[in-house]
Amino acid sequence: MSTSRRKRTEEDEFIDAEIPDDDAPIPEAPREPLHGLVALVGRPNTGKSTLFNRLVGRRVAIVHDEPGVTRDRHYADATAGTKRYMLVDTGGLDPESDDPMRQGIARQVELAIGEADVVVCVLDARAPVTPAEHAELGLLRRSQKPVIYVANKADNPRLETEATDLYRLGMDKLLSVSALHGRGIGDLEDAIEAALPREPRIEPREDEDAIRVALIGRPNAGKSSLVNRIFGEERMLVDGRPGTTRDAIDILVERRGRKFLLIDTAGIRRKSKVHKEGSPIEAVSVLKAIRAMERAEVVVLLCDAAEPIAEQDAKVLGLAVDRGTGVVIALNKMDLLDRKTMDKAEEDTRDKLSFVPWAEVSPVSAKTGRGVDRLLDQIASVSDVYRRRVPTGELNRFFEQVLATHPPPTHGGRAPRLFYITQAETSPPLFVVLASDPEKIHFSYRRYVANQLRKTFKLDGVPVRVKYKARRRRELKASTEKR
Repeated sequence: MSTSRRKRTEEDEFIDAEIPDDDAPIPEAPREPLHGLVALVGRPNTGKSTLFNRLVGRRVAIVHDEPGVTRDRHYADATAGTKRYMLVDTGGLDPESDDPMRQGIARQVELAIGEADVVVCVLDARAPVTPAEHAELGLLRRSQKPVIYVANKADNPRLETEATDLYRLGMDKLLSVSALHGRGIGDLEDAIEAALPREPRIEPREDEDAIRVALIGRPNAGKSSLVNRIFGEERMLVDGRPGTTRDAIDILVERRGRKFLLIDTAGIRRKSKVHKEGSPIEAVSVLKAIRAMERAEVVVLLCDAAEPIAEQDAKVLGLAVDRGTGVVIALNKMDLLDRKTMDKAEEDTRDKLSFVPWAEVSPVSAKTGRGVDRLLDQIASVSDVYRRRVPTGELNRFFEQVLATHPPPTHGGRAPRLFYITQAETSPPLFVVLASDPEKIHFSYRRYVANQLRKTFKLDGVPVRVKYKARRRRELKASTEKR
């Protein structure tokens, strides 16, 4: 007993000394390109949130028996076969309701349908058909989007048989599933894979040298003013063309010897405004930001320095980190604040966005131009890191020093062996470590290695992703001999 207590204490001391105390997620390997957006729609209490969690593979959406719990959309990556897609959970749709809140939800659902590539209509296998379902299906048919009809809560063969009554609504095919128990989920994923676009939604790159920058933020943050300021002065090349989503514009501009492709997006409103006014704007603004992120290598979150960081700011920035993009946080309207207030705004920003301690916070004034050149330099620097490749020799000299200083902690009486590290990909950087027992490497040690990589090779501004891979003994021997 004393031996196990001593080992645990030593490991705790190691973690406390070397691992930053933050909630930053451990970066994973880069995902495949996004094939599209899939929206879950349906009447209240049909089990959309449970199905959302089932398809995503983890508990994300709030689930409750009370109708109408889901009022805001939830967004998460999911995979169907070989295709990755963004899954969107929507509030309960009741087209015939005269309740202002329900009407607001209905407008948001309609806009989510408009942005989606595939719609999954979730029906209740145990409930009788009502006029509201007819109105709902009429809305989906008018959208002219691919629709997959699902009879949820078919928890057993008897309920699956009863669900055939839903064919009275006029659909050609109905999938019976149980989101709670997992019945029929494989068939649903096959249907989603077949309905998604064959190729990923990636815009052609007209200029490979241009740094693709997605500008996101709330409407009052001064995003348009910043865009105008960037390409309105000393411009050498400016080109505007329609983007992939409504109200988005791509602007190609050359400044300070570099080309920037600015991807402007609709403003993202705070949730309190959405709830108070029942506005549908927020319903699609996040979707547009997601589409912009899929095309960008650097995301600039523009905030009003005089306003506190909102939950939506953190949520969207988290989506950018999840996609492996570089990140720069810009605090606008510095011309309206004194030095002390500006310093306080920077401190509060870092505190509320503590999950990205490696992201630069840059004060700017779109109105006067102060700080804009520095912001562009930071974007260019992050882009260079995003595309950087570290030579394998340098990586392994670094790795030998890490192992000599702090080898991995023991697990179950023995320590995992780490043999070799290499950079597998750029844009964003992905490092692969060959190990004997990857599953036994403590999450804190994984974070330590990522932090040391960032520190040693100055990988600021981008998520550092490290994948631990097991190899058979003979493969390990071959890899060692190559060194």
